[in-house]
Amino acid sequence: MKIAVLGTGAVGKTIGSKLIQLGHEVKMGSRNAGGEKALTWLKEAGSNASEGTFEDAAAFAEILFNCTAGVGSLEALQLAGAQHLANKILVDVSNPLDFSNGMPPSLSVCNTDSLGEQIQATFPELKVVKTLNTMWCGLMVNPGLINGGDHQVFVAGNDGEAKKSVSTNILNAFGWKPETILDLGDITKARGTEMYLPLWLSIYGATSNGAFNIKIVR
Repeated sequence: MKIAVLGTGAVGKTIGSKLIQLGHEVKMGSRNAGGEKALTWLKEAGSNASEGTFEDAAAFAEILFNCTAGVGSLEALQLAGAQHLANKILVDVSNPLDFSNGMPPSLSVCNTDSLGEQIQATFPELKVVKTLNTMWCGLMVNPGLINGGDHQVFVAGNDGEAKKSVSTNILNAFGWKPETILDLGDITKARGTEMYLPLWLSIYGATSNGAFNIKIVR
C-alpha cells in the first residue's frame, strides 16, 4: 500500500520504518518538505521511502498515520487538505499533550471530548481509527518485546470496516495477535485512551522505563 506518515518525530520514524520493512511505500509528511528529520529518515529507510509536505503525503496515500504532536494535529490535517483525506482511513496515534506550562504536560482536551473526536468532526469524510496511542512507539510496532506480546492494544472509531482493516492489515502485521486487539467502540472511546496518558507518564517517571503496557486480566 501507499501510506502517509504525518510527523517526523520518534513515533513517525518508528512507524514509517516498520511499514517500509513490511513492503509498503511510505511518504513522510511535515510542514515543509526537505526538513532535516525527514531527510535523515529517508537516508535510513531505503528506496520505498519518500518525503514531502503534509499535502504531498496525503495526496500520495491510500491510508494515513497521524503521528504529529496532538496540539498541532488539526492544523497539520488542514494543511494536508480535506480533498486528500476524504474516504481514507486515518490511523490516529496522537495524544493531546500540552507542554505549554512545562512538565508534566496537561491534556488540551479531555472528559467530554477527545482529539480523535475533534479530528473526526472536522473531517467527517475521513475514517478515523484511534489506536496505538497508549504505549511507547517501540511496542507499537513490536509487541513481542514484552510478555511475548500478551498485552492489549485498543481500537476506537465510528467505521467498523475501517477498524477491521486497521486490525488486520496494520496491527496484525505489526505483530499484534487478534486476541490482544480490543475494540472499545465508537470514536468517543478515544477519550479514555487519551486520558490514560497522564498515568502512563507517571508510571514512566516512577520506573524510568517506557517498555510497559496494559494487560487485561479477567
